[in-house]
Amino acid sequence: MTLNTNLFKKSVLFVCTHNAVRSQMAEALLNNISGDRYSAFSAGSDPTQIDPLVITVMKEVGIDVSSHKSKGLNVFQDYHFDYVVTVCDHARESCPYFPGGNLRIHKSFSDPSKFDGSLDNQIQEYRKTRDEIRNWIEKEFS
Repeated sequence: MTLNTNLFKKSVLFVCTHNAVRSQMAEALLNNISGDRYSAFSAGSDPTQIDPLVITVMKEVGIDVSSHKSKGLNVFQDYHFDYVVTVCDHARESCPYFPGGNLRIHKSFSDPSKFDGSLDNQIQEYRKTRDEIRNWIEKEFS
């Protein structure tokens, strides 16, 4: 009989407003860094679509998120998570309680999509946010 190791993984839901940038990065990074111990998912309180620059900067670190889709919180309303992590202040305020979560964590990251500048400068902001999220995940979920 094969042991299903997924039964022993902790589940994490990353929440942001649009599920387009920060929560998508966090989901992909945690699954990449610690996918043997965690199963990460993401959702938004007002989902739109994944930002193309997220696909670009994640590909730079060897993570393909081109098939990811933005999802609403309602997709996960019947699921239980060990951790529910809000990664922006608006999501924390608009979703103060998620019934399917054991532990609530809030860690706000700057929104690179709000940066106004040249494409090269925008990409730099996305990289900065990606790296901040990665560093936090490596500390928080080690």
